[in-house]
Amino acid sequence: MNYKRVFIPNSYLHLIIVSYNRKFIFIENIQLLRNSFKNAQKYFKFEIIAICVLPDHIHLILKPENINEYPKIITSVKYYFSRNYNVGVETPTYGYVNKKEKGIFQRRYYEHTICSQEELNTHINYIHYNPVKHDYTKSVKDWEYSSFHKFVKNNLYDINWGSSEDIKSFEDLYFE
Repeated sequence: MNYKRVFIPNSYLHLIIVSYNRKFIFIENIQLLRNSFKNAQKYFKFEIIAICVLPDHIHLILKPENINEYPKIITSVKYYFSRNYNVGVETPTYGYVNKKEKGIFQRRYYEHTICSQEELNTHINYIHYNPVKHDYTKSVKDWEYSSFHKFVKNNLYDINWGSSEDIKSFEDLYFE
């Protein structure tokens, strides 16, 4: 199957990275995940605009300096995490073994190129609301594994953001 990625210079990307079989590994290994992104920044120039880490998947908006490098950035993050994650690896299928993969991540990832400021705002909202959507918390402010509090600190959100009125602009979106 051929996957086509879009490479529009100076664009933002909403990416979703999912664990193999949706295994809950990211929260319990949050420091390793942070180190994986830091390691990737040694080799590639990019900014994480917004992020939300859930037990089995990660939403982020990435702004790479070189748009052509974003697949390499994701590969770098996955590689570092996989090299340093040694417990509870599920036995992968033959396709994973054949390519010398451990079966920690789903092979593919979701990518959406963001084309406007309004769309960027909608995707940022969606990312920050995701833990509530998945019933991990009742309030956006209570989820510690996202960039929401950074946005509050920069006066881009009110601390109590996430009411039914706040989510009307993206409640019908589904990126999972």
